[in-house]
Amino acid sequence: MTLAPPFLHLHSFRGFEPGPRLLVLGAVHGNETAGTRGIERVIAELEGGSLTLRRGSLTLVPVTNPLAYMKKQRMGDRNLNRNLYPNAAPQDYEDHIANVLCPLLAENEVLLDLHSFHTAGEPFAMIGPPNNDGVLEPFAHAEKEQALALRLGPRRIVEGWLDTYAAGVQKRLARTQPSERAQLLSTDPRYGVGTTETMRSQGGYGVTLECGQHEDPAAPPVAWRAIRNTLAHLNMVDAANPAANTGIELLRLAEVVDRLHADDHFVQPWASYDRVAAGQAIARRHDGSVLSAPRDGHIVFPNPAALAGNEWFYFAQASQRDLGT
Repeated sequence: MTLAPPFLHLHSFRGFEPGPRLLVLGAVHGNETAGTRGIERVIAELEGGSLTLRRGSLTLVPVTNPLAYMKKQRMGDRNLNRNLYPNAAPQDYEDHIANVLCPLLAENEVLLDLHSFHTAGEPFAMIGPPNNDGVLEPFAHAEKEQALALRLGPRRIVEGWLDTYAAGVQKRLARTQPSERAQLLSTDPRYGVGTTETMRSQGGYGVTLECGQHEDPAAPPVAWRAIRNTLAHLNMVDAANPAANTGIELLRLAEVVDRLHADDHFVQPWASYDRVAAGQAIARRHDGSVLSAPRDGHIVFPNPAALAGNEWFYFAQASQRDLGT
């Protein structure tokens, strides 16, 4: 049995002058350690004096899911970055983390959540919706969130997470018997809510940065640079505001496809953002049926190891959203 600590280890810094309240998370998924290494480097710089926080507050969490981190796997008992909300009767380790993490998110106003991904591919940032007063994810800070994403470093930005995931939940519900749903957390409409969605629901804003493939030695420097750029952009340190990246490729998630059976398999080893043409074969179900691209687009987050009943890959298309560049 793997024993994980019953606490989160936070590193907190407070500038003498007023400024933003920034939270940076690493290892929300335990096998995604690029953010952990990047955060550790920034902590060493702050403690060693080569970097000075002048304004605002900075909270750094190198390991947000200690159990998953100790196991060197994505989840401890379950996926921390889904169905994230306080639970008065916690049932698993991630529920206990959520009871600490959700108030921490509410205490801050900007979130940088550092992740990595399973297959090969270049880094990218994920942002929330445009400003809206809808039911699913009302939001009022899209301009600030976009401005931050444009300065993190990667040229790719993705939108459309929560509404795409909500549509996927409806498909999951349609094929799942009511008796199964108590055992299948992914049929809960709240299951798509993670760290950035929680931050937005509390009146703040946040960006998820996918720093690269899990084991890529170039991924930790991507995380470190993103933290440094965020601090400069928010005027929390004495450094020039990084220029906005003008070579952006903006994509919108259009569909999530679940793996339904252990024998479902991809027709080739896809990497995130691989292009596919309309009608091109992407995967084959265990019954022999072929999943093809509905239109020209991109494969995002392909996970050959996905569990049956859970998200397998996403299909994305070019977005026409104006990022204010």
